[in-house]
Amino acid sequence: MTPITLALLIFGLMLGLMALRAPIAIAMAGAGAVGYGLQAGWLPLANFLNNQAFARFASYDLSVIPLFILMGHFATQGGISRALFGFASALMSRFQGGLAMAAVLASAAFGAICGSSVATAATITSVALPEMRRHGYSGRLATGTLAAGGTLGILIPPSVPLVIYAILAEQNIAKLFAAAMVPGIIAMLGYMLAIAVYVRLVPGHAPAKEQAAPAFTLQSLWGILPIATVFAIVFGGIYGGIFTPTEGAAVGAASTLVAALFKRELTWAKLAQCFYATAENSAMIFLIFIGADLMNASLALTQIPNQLASVVRGWGLAPLMVVSAILLFYMVLGAVMDELSMLLLTIPIFFPIVIGLDFGLLQESVAIWFGIMVLMTVGFGMLAPPVGLNVYVVNSMAKDVPIAESYRGVMPFLISDTLRTLLLLFFPGISLWLVKFVG
Repeated sequence: MTPITLALLIFGLMLGLMALRAPIAIAMAGAGAVGYGLQAGWLPLANFLNNQAFARFASYDLSVIPLFILMGHFATQGGISRALFGFASALMSRFQGGLAMAAVLASAAFGAICGSSVATAATITSVALPEMRRHGYSGRLATGTLAAGGTLGILIPPSVPLVIYAILAEQNIAKLFAAAMVPGIIAMLGYMLAIAVYVRLVPGHAPAKEQAAPAFTLQSLWGILPIATVFAIVFGGIYGGIFTPTEGAAVGAASTLVAALFKRELTWAKLAQCFYATAENSAMIFLIFIGADLMNASLALTQIPNQLASVVRGWGLAPLMVVSAILLFYMVLGAVMDELSMLLLTIPIFFPIVIGLDFGLLQESVAIWFGIMVLMTVGFGMLAPPVGLNVYVVNSMAKDVPIAESYRGVMPFLISDTLRTLLLLFFPGISLWLVKFVG
């Protein structure tokens, strides 16, 4: 069996298992195990599993993932999202479509302590959707806005997918967080601009003027003080050199717990749920790690990734064309896979190809910029049909809105995503601007 045939067999088996609704971790592990066993034998496979599982789970860098997840659950269960939306709605109520803009602003703020796209979308939806519908927003605009706003949970640091990329690409987490900050803010402003344009071009989806809009008061400002303090402690400590990103995640989780207790909404039952959900999510992510490790090891034995890199370099294509093709592939792959699985499966293949191209930048700069571009495309996949996980999550909470309406609602935001991706693709300096201030 030729290497290319074997590689296609491995991918085909993985897609077949996914079609049978096997969990993505099991699909990758099963296909990887068959491929590894056929090439190296079953005893070497058992030995690989024994060593790799310990090496992966003993990694100190991976401890940052459950800590940031725990931080997000403390914020969710502690009622912090309600205070964020209240502040944002008071700030934006003077504009047409102000509540929708407030939902985007609240999603960005919540994303700064959550790190998960789906969790951000679900949490802000539970608070903002009833208010938006009560004020006369259409189901299309309301669900589309909340689904798009949820993607800010992974664009604005801390971001779990960005941490995973940093580990896979062996890059500095703090520098990647800094690189994601400006694109995340651009994404937030782009979404708010999309709302402003949409409500004027397509009347009837938002009230011409917000009725009974909350006034901006010191009390609304006071409501966000705890979370602003957490953000300042975590990122001020990381970039001030006081602690590492992993230590910062631990400090952030503890600080968010204190902030949640300060809100007096965190009961013992909710506290237990925070730890249970964190354990569940972390176990899922780590199991995907093992499945992806096995899949990538079996592909590495075929030598296809190295051959692919050599072939691409031999074509003599412009580096931006290669990156554009990779990003388009991610958009297609996003129709069948979640963001974590995509990263774990593809970064070991695509990263060496991109690093080997000449962009006129340092290799570290290329690695950081490519990570941000991948993150942008992953966010696109969370909205784009036919899957769009964020759309499904938000639509399931708006039972009176047809799924087709929610997909129509995200179209203005997908246009914004496309324009932002092109901007960052042709001007890497935008992503790299803050990195130069990180030692």
